[in-house]
Amino acid sequence: MRLFRRLPALVAGALLALAGLTAAPAQAGESGVTAAPVFKAPYPCGQQWTYSHHSAEVRRALDFVRSDGGATAGTPVLASAAGTATRYAQPSGAGNYIAIDHGGGWTTYYFHLASYSVASGAYVAQGQQIGVTGSTGNSSGAHIHYEQLYNGVGQNIAINGAGLAYPGSYYQAYLTSDNGCGGSGYAFNTWGSGVNVRADARVGAAVVTTLAGPTAVRVLCQKQGDTVNAEGYSNNWWSKLRDQNGFISNIYIDHPDAKLPGVPLC
Repeated sequence: MRLFRRLPALVAGALLALAGLTAAPAQAGESGVTAAPVFKAPYPCGQQWTYSHHSAEVRRALDFVRSDGGATAGTPVLASAAGTATRYAQPSGAGNYIAIDHGGGWTTYYFHLASYSVASGAYVAQGQQIGVTGSTGNSSGAHIHYEQLYNGVGQNIAINGAGLAYPGSYYQAYLTSDNGCGGSGYAFNTWGSGVNVRADARVGAAVVTTLAGPTAVRVLCQKQGDTVNAEGYSNNWWSKLRDQNGFISNIYIDHPDAKLPGVPLC
């Protein structure tokens, strides 16, 4: 008798196979699903943004805009977890956007970028800058359209393992980022001798320590400060060093760019 009870399900499965269809992917939380990475906010450490969900948004997306007094447009967009980044462009919809494949079926999307900060196919670390916030494509203002997908199916967004609310408008829910805070930092070398590490990005800030000569350092983040002149160059970007717990002018970082690529803002 149990065989006859199973016949309807077997017939339905056969019909799906004949039609070339498959059952819907399992949702996060069901048995057998690969655990999600510990995603972090897609914008720099210490910044507070507000977010909302609109009924027309696809795949359980949330839209983020800054709420801490800083400008949304031009703010770095950071990888919320490590993975392989792919660049796309959809002028009539998502605009310039990046998808990051995190493995195990998990992917994140970042829409409406003003520009890209990484090459397509590049492996990116959590907290690495992947683009710049903008309003490209079908967008009425600068924001980060952000999605978390499992096997192509949008999931309710979780940051640091905690699910976010889905308010219908901005300024009802807020999220302060800890993406890029601390951690291992980005490896660079300094040049010169007697380079002062200061408490802030100012030439008058207290000296924390001094680098006697070229030194391997780990840069946590960078920000603009006082302009420093050396060897015929000028630079107003400063790097926060992990191990020295202070700032040095980027002019003393052995890299040709004034603003270090891939390093988030402080």
